[in-house]
Amino acid sequence: MNLPNKITLTRIGLSLVIILLLLFPFDATGITLPTLFINESIVVDIRYFVCGCLFLIASLTDFIDGYLARKKNQVTDFGKMMDAIADKVLVDSVLIILSSTGFISAVIAVVVIARDIVVDSIKMIAGSKGAVVAAIKSGKLKTIFLMIGITLTLFYNLPFELLNLKVSDAFLIVAAVLSIISAIQYYNLNKQYISMQSENVENVESVEKIDI
Repeated sequence: MNLPNKITLTRIGLSLVIILLLLFPFDATGITLPTLFINESIVVDIRYFVCGCLFLIASLTDFIDGYLARKKNQVTDFGKMMDAIADKVLVDSVLIILSSTGFISAVIAVVVIARDIVVDSIKMIAGSKGAVVAAIKSGKLKTIFLMIGITLTLFYNLPFELLNLKVSDAFLIVAAVLSIISAIQYYNLNKQYISMQSENVENVESVEKIDI
């Protein structure tokens, strides 16, 4: 197994640790975690800080493994598959947890996850036609804004929260908007393959009707 793939698998491992820390019922098991009192209105659960650090590291590996794979000419089908899985496990799970606990709006999670489903579907259809769907600028920007927004959220939007600046929310909102924009762009760039798929389905249905 090459180095980029090892880094990708490390991201999956970090993702599972983050999920476990965020979901584990520490209170129910009698485990008391330390809290940080920043001021009268900001009380920080230390596990979110820990998860923030782990999420930041995992996010950086997302860029490192791709860079190394391209630089060393070590791009593999296994690496592509695991990279996609690692991204979904890391980002989607954290978005769902943060929205369920009230840290972020559920709309953000729904938009981002729905966008990923749409784009992945487009890539699958285009791939079945022999086309390679390259990453686009809006999609890359969406990922950057989303990673920063989630990291800041896990860090309780500090230090910006002290100035009453909702920077984490702003990054997440921009990420959601870019999610919609990039989904539309992916569709427009690949709609010919989707049309081909639709035509094939219609032809099959016509043949079936004739046979009957």
